Amino acid sequence: MWRHGQTTWNVERRFQGSTNIPLTEVGRTQARRAARLLAALGPDLIISSDLDRAAHTADELSAVTGLEVTHHPGLRETYAGVWQGLTGEEIQAKHGAEYLAWKRGEPVRRGGGELETEVADRAAPVVLRAVESLPDDGTLVVVSHGGAIRVTIGRLLGLDPRTWEALGGLSNCCWSVLGEALRGWRLLEHNAGSLPEPVLGDDD
Repeated sequence: MWRHGQTTWNVERRFQGSTNIPLTEVGRTQARRAARLLAALGPDLIISSDLDRAAHTADELSAVTGLEVTHHPGLRETYAGVWQGLTGEEIQAKHGAEYLAWKRGEPVRRGGGELETEVADRAAPVVLRAVESLPDDGTLVVVSHGGAIRVTIGRLLGLDPRTWEALGGLSNCCWSVLGEALRGWRLLEHNAGSLPEPVLGDDD
């Protein structure tokens, strides 16, 4: 699960949501660096949000691996209505009660937009359908957005939605690694910028 590179709204700390903001030059450089690393995992399939910042990030991995990218609107970031384009300070000033309720973990339609569970409802099935098409022990790369990735991971791990916020945010062009085990999905790495190392002496 790979987050897109830097955008101007990331730098300005503006809530992007589903607004189609492009990568900065820094973001493109981040994507090229990360793509060289992720290519070493030997991905079999790349899927991406169709928003430009994710799609152009995915293009860098496509260029290295020769794999085509399949774009899915279901992997877009949370639609956040009137919050989109605002900074955190502006959101608190204009929508303080709603903001505090969200921070408390209450189900809130931020800016009149989507609930986090609704984002998971549309994003997680896209990921699971792609997994079904992988060869045995295949690797899928999902290029998406910080919030969408968090809730998708929470859904795949079977966590209560009220605890999804416990998964820290992803830095631009960092990723999380999940693997299937006998008892379901496991989170193997989170907010990583380097390739996974073997785990020695876990619980097996």
